[in-house]
Parts: sequence; structure tokens; C-alpha cells
Amino acid sequence: MSDTDLRDIEALDARKPDGIAVVTGGSRGIGAAIADRLGAEGYTVAVHYRQDEAAAADVVGKIVAAGGAAFSFAADLAEPDSGTAFWAAYDAAAGELRDAPVRILVNNAGIVVDGVIEETSAEDVNRLLQINATAPFLIIKEALPRLADGGRVVNVSSGAARLPMPGIIGYTMSKGALEALTGPLAQHLGPRGITVNAIRPGTTDTDMNAHWLRGNSEAIAGRVAARALRRMGDPTDVGDVVVLLASHDARWITGQIIDATGGERL
Repeated sequence: MSDTDLRDIEALDARKPDGIAVVTGGSRGIGAAIADRLGAEGYTVAVHYRQDEAAAADVVGKIVAAGGAAFSFAADLAEPDSGTAFWAAYDAAAGELRDAPVRILVNNAGIVVDGVIEETSAEDVNRLLQINATAPFLIIKEALPRLADGGRVVNVSSGAARLPMPGIIGYTMSKGALEALTGPLAQHLGPRGITVNAIRPGTTDTDMNAHWLRGNSEAIAGRVAARALRRMGDPTDVGDVVVLLASHDARWITGQIIDATGGERL
């Protein structure tokens, strides 16, 4: 692709957003905030979920009520053929939109398994790597013919990849693998004008962290004190960063790992 062709793609990118934005794990927490913000930006949002159909329907309903467009679909990323199954489920839900270009792909879905190395089983490690790293790889691979030139891929990693946390060592390893995918993929897709970046959210007030964070004033105080911005993270903080990377203004940013921890342990 020539420089002139890339400039034409960037000019199209500067227009009002259109096309599809796909958000994995979009039914709750950070994923729901990302989906909501992308819907507000004018994208038709495809909200992926694993089993909580009601939560996904609620996200879709909020986007539609605000004047946007969205639909949801279910796929289990723990399956070995997760990439193929993911897009088959997407096609079934998208209907006549199945051939519309995918402008934004956000790999947000993930799981956490607590435990230091002695407490983390081989089954735990395999499941963490499958859902947090292998599935995004396969989803992106199968998405390549669907991705619009000039599109965006955003991988949601974790601040744990920068801040050593022995108590979630398997999770940290899986997010490190997701980050390692980001740079080579940016290099590979660059000729198509597609940017690929990852973000590292810090501890955020979501259902995933509810069991140890909510109602635990000591844990909250410790996290807040460790941050330059001196407050707990909210899902909208992360959603806004994703929208920034998806925007025309971020067209010259690719292959980067963006810290979105509020300055935790700088």
C-alpha cells in the first residue's frame, strides 16, 4: 500500500465514526464502559459475553436508549476453536450487518485466578492463557478479513504486567503474553493503516474485584495512596482511554503499551 493510499485511509478515518466496534467481555465492568463510550461515538457496538445474557442486554439497551446502535452475542473463549466460534456467533447475531467493516476490535475479556505459584495448578495456567491470550490471538487472526483498513485493535492488559503481584502470578503471565502480541501485530498490520495498542488498567472498582475490594476500606486506602492521582479507578476511566486510542487523533500511535493506572507506584 502506497503512502497516498494510507493518507486516503486516514482522511476517511477523520470522518464521523461508522462501522462496527466489537468488544469482548462487554457485558460488565470495564467492557461495558468501553461499549457504552464507543456507542456514544457513533459506532454500532457488538457486545460479546460468555453467559450473562441479561447484563449484555442491559448494555445494548443503554446504548440504544441513548440513540446508538448495538447488539450482543455469546461465545465461550475457553474453547480451543474460540476464534472460529466467536465469529460464527457474531455473524448469527449481526444479521445484515455481518458484512459491515469492523473498525474497532477491543480484546477486553479476561479472567483472574488468585494464588501464588505454589497454589496455581496446571489447569489454572492453561485456562488463564487460553482466555486471556490465546483467544485474543485467534479472534484477531480470524478477524483480519473483516477489519477495515485504518481500523483499530486495542488489547486490554493489566497494571499487574508492570507491578509485580505474586498473588495473581498466572494472570500476570497471561497478560504479559497479550502485551507481547501487540508490537509484532502492529508491525504486521501497519501497511494497512491498522493501529494495534494495549492498555494497562490499574485496580478498578468492578465485579471482578468486588470480593476483595468493595467494603474493604484498608485495601481501598492502600490502592489510592499508591496512585499519583489519589483515587480508585472507575470503568469509565479505562473506557475513555480506549476511545482515545480508537480515535482519529491517535492515528500515529501504534505498538504501544499505555499505562492507565492513574500513576500507580510510579
